[in-house]
Amino acid sequence: MKTQTDLDGILYAEISPHREDELDVGDGQRVYWEESGNPDGKPVIFLHGGPGAGTSPWHRRFFDPERYRIVLMDQRGCGRSTPHMSAPEADLQHNTTWHLVADIERLRRELGIDTWQVFGGSWGSALALAYAETHPEAVSELVLRGVFTLRRHELEWFYEGGAAAVFPDLWEGFLAPVPVAERSHLIDAYHRLLFDPDPAVHVPAAVAWTTWEASTLTLRPDPTLVESMAEDARATAFARIENHFFVNRGWFEEDQLIRGVDAIRHIPTVIVQGRYDMCTPMMSAWDLHRAFPEAEFVVVDDAGHSASEPGIAAALRAATDRFAA
Repeated sequence: MKTQTDLDGILYAEISPHREDELDVGDGQRVYWEESGNPDGKPVIFLHGGPGAGTSPWHRRFFDPERYRIVLMDQRGCGRSTPHMSAPEADLQHNTTWHLVADIERLRRELGIDTWQVFGGSWGSALALAYAETHPEAVSELVLRGVFTLRRHELEWFYEGGAAAVFPDLWEGFLAPVPVAERSHLIDAYHRLLFDPDPAVHVPAAVAWTTWEASTLTLRPDPTLVESMAEDARATAFARIENHFFVNRGWFEEDQLIRGVDAIRHIPTVIVQGRYDMCTPMMSAWDLHRAFPEAEFVVVDDAGHSASEPGIAAALRAATDRFAA
C-alpha cells in the first residue's frame, strides 16, 4: 500500500506493538488499544479520522520509537473495537463525541499516564480539540492535521455539493444511491439509506459514501486506498459512524471548538494543513489559526488531505521530533 512504501525515508520504520488489549468502556462497548515504541518514553496517543476509520500499522511511524510510548486506539464501533458497526445488531446510541472523550481519558488513567501528547488528523483533530479543551491538564502537546470542526458550512461543502465543483465526475457516484426527490438534503437522505436494515440498501450506500471520501483524500488519485476503504464491512461501519456524527453535528455548538481555545492556549501546538485539501478545506485551519495564534501553523502547498502525502507526513514528523526533544 502506498502509505507503507512511499513514506520510507520520511517516517520511521515499521514496528509492531508490544502490548495489545481491549478496554471495557461500558455501554456494551470494548475499545481496542495497543502500545509500541519505548515503554518508558514520552506518551502520545494517535486519534484516527472518520469518525469510523480505525487505526492502521503505519500510524505508528509518525513517532520516534526510541523516544515515544506510542498508543493507538480504535474508537467505538470501528477497527478492532466491538461491536463493529457493520454488524446487524450494532447500535450507535452510545457513540458520541463525548463518549469518545471519556474513553480517551479512561484509557489514559488505565495506562497510568499523567500527561500525553495528543495527535489527531481530520476528525481526529476535532476529537483532539474536544479532549484537550475538556482535559487540558492531561495534554502535554497537540499535533493537529487537516482541521475539521463539524461546522455547518464544513459539512455542506463536502457532503451537500460544494466539492462537486472540483469533482463532478466522482460526485455522480455519490448521488447515485439517493432518489432524485431526496437530493436536497444528502446527509439526511444517506442516514435513511445507511440505517436501512436491508443489506441490499445499506451496503451500496455505504460503499458510495466511502468511495466519494476515499477518492478525494489525496492530491493525486490513489486507487489502492479507495479499494481498501470501500470493502463492504469497513465501508458500512465507516459511513454509518460518520453519518451519525454529522447528522448530530458532532454534538457541538456551532464554532464550539474554535471558541474553546482559551482553555488550551498554554499547550504547545502545531497545525499542519494541506493547501489543496478538498475534504477539510483550509478555511477551518485558518479560522483556528486566527483564534489560536500561539500555535505553529504549517501550510503544505503541494498536498491535499491525507497524512500519507509526503509533505504532510514530513511536517507531522518534524512536529513530533521537536516535541520529543
